[in-house]
Amino acid sequence: MSQTDRTIRTVDDVLTLLDGLFSPGADRWTEGGAEWWDGFYADRDKPVPFFVAKPDENLVSYVEQGLLPAGGRVLDLGCGPGRNALHLASLGFDVTAVDLSPTAIAWAGERAAEAGAENIRFVCGDAFTAALDGPYDLVYDSGCFHHLPPHRRVSYLALLDRALAPGGHFALTAFAAGEGGMGSELPDADFYREGGLHGGLAYTDASLRTIFGGPTETGLTEIELRRMRDEPADSPVFGEPFLWTALFRRRPRR
Repeated sequence: MSQTDRTIRTVDDVLTLLDGLFSPGADRWTEGGAEWWDGFYADRDKPVPFFVAKPDENLVSYVEQGLLPAGGRVLDLGCGPGRNALHLASLGFDVTAVDLSPTAIAWAGERAAEAGAENIRFVCGDAFTAALDGPYDLVYDSGCFHHLPPHRRVSYLALLDRALAPGGHFALTAFAAGEGGMGSELPDADFYREGGLHGGLAYTDASLRTIFGGPTETGLTEIELRRMRDEPADSPVFGEPFLWTALFRRRPRR
């Protein structure tokens, strides 16, 4: 007769249990997913749009419009080959760039060395568990959030609460639902029934406002939420219209 397992006591225990409802091959969000991402980044010549050494057009726009302060401390979540981290560093920001993949971090490090960027600290690991020396004036996420299963939004909001300074900014790009979009539009519950994420979750603008602009302890106020602009191949910035871009500001403490 098998021993009954009744060990769940905390929210982290529940989140770990829910992680286990997905097949190992679906994992893109824990250290166990690093191998998949290593394979993804191994061939640098693949025609992947965001392999280019260009910053996101929305990030450039935020700075040009004065929506972000000049300088400060930045946390780049899921930095990949470092294209946005390098741009922010070139503007004088002090950047901590995190990614699960050693291959991506190595590529980003090479780019930083070529650019002579010394104000970037690369961290290879899980952003939920890594020792990050916040608070940060900006948390930037270009394509990380939409690879999380629904229950890990709880962990993500907790990370923002820990890492983002009062008055600081949070910005992300995420798969957009609807015509021309990418990612799955299945209801949240269906991902647990199937044990996979279909390459990522698509979001509506309303759902992003609910998740990040609702009455959470993080206290985020929307500044801008729009489709990313389509950019031609010869543009100095990256842009694809199948993504949402969003910028929020954390309300200062009273």
